[in-house]
Amino acid sequence: MITPEETIQLRAFVRYDGLLLAILWTVSFACYIIGLSNPAVSMLAVGLVLSSPFFVAQRLKVFRDYGREGVISFLRGWAYVALTFFHASLLLAVVYYVYFAFLDHGYFLQSIHQLLNSPENQQVLSQYATVEEFNQMLNDMQSVRPIDLALSMLQANTIVGILLGMPIAALLKKKV
Repeated sequence: MITPEETIQLRAFVRYDGLLLAILWTVSFACYIIGLSNPAVSMLAVGLVLSSPFFVAQRLKVFRDYGREGVISFLRGWAYVALTFFHASLLLAVVYYVYFAFLDHGYFLQSIHQLLNSPENQQVLSQYATVEEFNQMLNDMQSVRPIDLALSMLQANTIVGILLGMPIAALLKKKV
């Protein structure tokens, strides 16, 4: 049975580590936006996103070793990872909303439009689909409100956290 003190401790670690993960994701998002005009920076964005599970696993190990004195069950570890992803997702949703509502001014869609209309990409697109389909996709993306995008990303990141939490918790569980 989990005690109230253990719940408080779990929440404290989760909030702090969720903030750290949100910072990592925000830097990755900024690199992605910058990477629309500089491909080397976009690779950094991908690397940061792919490092997220390893970062959370390291933070779970810290929680296990220092907060739980070296012992953690699978379920507690899974709850830790899922809640960390949830808190990070909440903060990142705010970042997405602020960016797309107040800072973007159409830069994101314009950059994608330019990328799709470049001569080298036109040849590739013509082999897989019509240009009209991609233009329709861009038009559809223009109709998405910033709050809808933020909520979609919140949901997607939370689900990813729940799913990634299982193998991470299984690898790092430790009994007495």
